[in-house]
Amino acid sequence: MQDRYVGDIGDFVKYGLLRALGKGKCLGVAWYLRADYDTTSSGDGRHIEYLQKPDDWRHLDPELFDTLKDLVDEDRRSVAEIQCSNILGNAVFADERLNVDKVAVRDRKCWRREWFERVKDALSDCDLVFADPDNGLYPDDRFKPTRKENAKRIPLFEARALAEGRPTVIYHHNGRSEPHRKEIQKWVNRLKWMNRLPSTVHAYYWRRYSNRTFFVINPDSEIERRLDKFVGRWGRRCGELIRG
Repeated sequence: MQDRYVGDIGDFVKYGLLRALGKGKCLGVAWYLRADYDTTSSGDGRHIEYLQKPDDWRHLDPELFDTLKDLVDEDRRSVAEIQCSNILGNAVFADERLNVDKVAVRDRKCWRREWFERVKDALSDCDLVFADPDNGLYPDDRFKPTRKENAKRIPLFEARALAEGRPTVIYHHNGRSEPHRKEIQKWVNRLKWMNRLPSTVHAYYWRRYSNRTFFVINPDSEIERRLDKFVGRWGRRCGELIRG
C-alpha cells in the first residue's frame, strides 16, 4: 500500500468489501505500507475519475464514496486519513512502514522477520484480517527479503501465518504473464493447501480500470453470506466471485 493510492477505484472496492465483510468483527489491517515511489512514471493511484460519476458508483456505498471523494478533493490522500475517517469502524491497523530499502542488505532478512512479528502481534486479537501489499502474493521459494522490491509482496508463509484460525482477505494485483483466471486458480490452489490441510478459499476478481483480486481465506458461514451479498450488490459489471 502507498499513500498515493488512497481514493482510487481500487480503494473504493477494497473498503467496500471490507465494510461488507467486517460488520461486527474485529477487523485487523496489515497495510504493508511503503513510501510513495515513482509517482511520475506510472498511472498507479490515478483512477479517480469514478468520483466524478456519482450516478454510476455512489449507490454501491454512499458513505464510503463521499468520504473518499472528500479526501481526494481536499488533497488528503493518505493512509493516516483513512485510519482517522472511521470508514473501517474500530479496525486495528498495523501501519509500521515497510521501508526495507533503508536497511542494510545484510540485515534485511532479520528486519523483515521482526517487522512481520510486530504485525502479527498487533493483529493477534482480530477475528478478520486484511493484508494489502502493493503487488500481492508471491511464492515462498522465490521470495528474497534482501531484495527491496519484495517489500511489495506477501509470501505464502506470511499469508499462512495471518490466516491461521481466522477469516483473512489478501489483496493481489493481477499480473501480465498469464491469463488472469489461470493465475487466480493457481493462487487459490496454493492457498487452499498452504497449511497441508484443505482450506476454503474464494477469489473476488475485480475487472474495472485495473484488474485485481481479493482472496478470501477461511470464510465462516457469515462471511460466506456477506460475500455473496456484496457480489450481488456490486454486480457482474464490476467483478465476479470465483469459488475455490
